Amino acid sequence: MAIVNLDVDTFVRMAAECPVADVRSPGEYAHAHIPGAVSFPLFSDEERRIVGTTYKQQSREAAIKIGLDFFGPKMRSMVEEAERLLENAGHRRILVHCWRGGMRSAAVAWLLDLYGFEVYLLKGGYKAFRNWALDLFKEPRPFAVLGGYTGSGKTMLISALEEAGESVIDLEKLAGHKGSAFGNLGLPPQPGAEQVENNLALALLKTEQQRIEKGNSHIWLEDESRRIGNINLPEAFFSQLRAVPFIFLEIPFEVRLENVLKDYGRFSAEELSNPVNRIRRRLGDEYTRNALQFLQEGDTAGCFRILLRYYDKFYRNSSLSGERKVHYLEWDGRDIPGLIAQLKKYTG
Repeated sequence: MAIVNLDVDTFVRMAAECPVADVRSPGEYAHAHIPGAVSFPLFSDEERRIVGTTYKQQSREAAIKIGLDFFGPKMRSMVEEAERLLENAGHRRILVHCWRGGMRSAAVAWLLDLYGFEVYLLKGGYKAFRNWALDLFKEPRPFAVLGGYTGSGKTMLISALEEAGESVIDLEKLAGHKGSAFGNLGLPPQPGAEQVENNLALALLKTEQQRIEKGNSHIWLEDESRRIGNINLPEAFFSQLRAVPFIFLEIPFEVRLENVLKDYGRFSAEELSNPVNRIRRRLGDEYTRNALQFLQEGDTAGCFRILLRYYDKFYRNSSLSGERKVHYLEWDGRDIPGLIAQLKKYTG
């Protein structure tokens, strides 16, 4: 059975139904990988280092011999791991890639093909996927952007739009961060920037396909600054978001405060104090002292009254200034079905 080489588009499409074996080292995989791929390393990090050093200092042939020494004892376990990956698949197709589509993926593909699997190799490896992902951000898409001050419930509304049948992308979910200085509270560490880009690329591809199938006119996203937590959104993608008209929700301050307290009121004064201190320079010493004092007194609402006014000013300067076209929409913050109907009408 011949090993089949695939371009990135075909590889990604098949990955929706077939397991993807990433044969790079564990360290390479941990840094960033194709979403959904399984770590299936030919070499450990140390073995990879030894093979690479031998290649540079001695010869290609010497490196291959050392690589074979490492590979030989692993052959049976790799075949058995591939069997586990395909245990409930109903087929024997498996996708394989390494960094550049070189010897590592070729060796594993040979082994799995020899055993009787249907093996598909990614031409150009993970590097080709990365170039494909970065190019994907440059393609124009019919985005609709939902904005509003902190506490407007934008993330909740993105979810409600999805439940109503609209096409959406939740950027904060992909980035593993809620956007503000408090955005990592209660969440695991953020993925790295490269992994977030990979996640976003596949989300764009999947959502655009769904949008076409459903006949939706737009893809809804929440208005974000360029930076979400520790990562920056890709420049080409972010430029598109800033170029399209966006809907700004005008919501009563007290409703926004109530929403913020629902999200963060459950955290301790110590947990909330750390983010407050991180924005001390921009918040100012006086407001910082007052906010921290409210936390020490158990008055979380008093603290967030100060912080909301700070974030309102920050949002006005970053998102409501310049040449952006803004459609202001008043909302009481309660009637979600009514707002969804208005939003659909606006983009219809």
